[in-house]
Amino acid sequence: MYKKETAREFQRRRAVKLMEEGESPSLIARILGVSTGSIDRWHKIYYEGGSLKFPPTSGRPRRLSDEQLETLRRLLLRGATAFGWHNDLWTSKRVVEVIRRHFNIEFARTHVWVILTQYLGWSAQRPIQQLRERNDIEIERWKVEDFPRILKDADQRGAYLVFIDESGFLLSPNIRRTFAPRGQTPVIKASNPHGRISAIGALTISPKQKCPYFHYDLLSNNANFRSDSVIRFMKQIQQRISGPITILWDAIPIHCSKLINQYLEQHNELVVEQFPAYAPELNPVDKVWLYLKYDRLPNYVPITVDELRVRLTDELNTLKTEQHVLASCVRRSGLDCKVRG
Repeated sequence: MYKKETAREFQRRRAVKLMEEGESPSLIARILGVSTGSIDRWHKIYYEGGSLKFPPTSGRPRRLSDEQLETLRRLLLRGATAFGWHNDLWTSKRVVEVIRRHFNIEFARTHVWVILTQYLGWSAQRPIQQLRERNDIEIERWKVEDFPRILKDADQRGAYLVFIDESGFLLSPNIRRTFAPRGQTPVIKASNPHGRISAIGALTISPKQKCPYFHYDLLSNNANFRSDSVIRFMKQIQQRISGPITILWDAIPIHCSKLINQYLEQHNELVVEQFPAYAPELNPVDKVWLYLKYDRLPNYVPITVDELRVRLTDELNTLKTEQHVLASCVRRSGLDCKVRG
């Protein structure tokens, strides 16, 4: 039987669950697109034993029963290609056609939008692109077998966990949807879209307090990271952290070079572990980059690389003080690090 829960009820339940997991109201508000006052009110209702559901309303009965809604959900989960389309893109127009074929009911596209969002709890989302070479079985095995071993070894050594990753910030903006008058599509004008700043970040977790901290470095304009610049950053981390360190990073060439291996041989306090191939989502620093690009800097169009550097430096320095955001990035990676914040 299909569970009756509207999108707004799901939103309330999700907000309360995140509060119970220790997330801050301000971060939950940004994630769900609501006010912190609403979150506090919902949590109070839940804490006092109240219901998060909306009271039933009178009106016309639904044209799709609970059983039909559940059938529709299963049909849509098969993907649009299963119904003859050439890509897995669900639009309201295509869903109208699926409902007409299987239930012989005609709906307007606006009504289908209500069905998808309020009754099925779906939302418009941008797909995540993954390489075909990705091995999901190996990635899951690493999470279940290798990562607990890494945590146990780090605990025995009293070592900091240090997640490291590199990224690039371009003058070309990261586009996100924005509201505008109908028929007046906003235009973002970029200058020298190939100008960029290469950044490297380390999210560290202390061995006892399990508190997250963030360190970063920026290269000169339009420069790329090489093994020597990665080593320079590792030295900076060692200067700030006294004691053993366990580094986790991707197995890209600059992390596996002869120069890196020689440096590691000279520093017994450093232990390096690699993530499985094509699994960037496991690295919390990847979540940090996504947060900066699509939450703090979307649609941002600096004129020069120097202007971008000033804004990026300001955002990174602010991020270093937001332990709740860093802790959220760790939790969203799916790695059980017992992080606080």
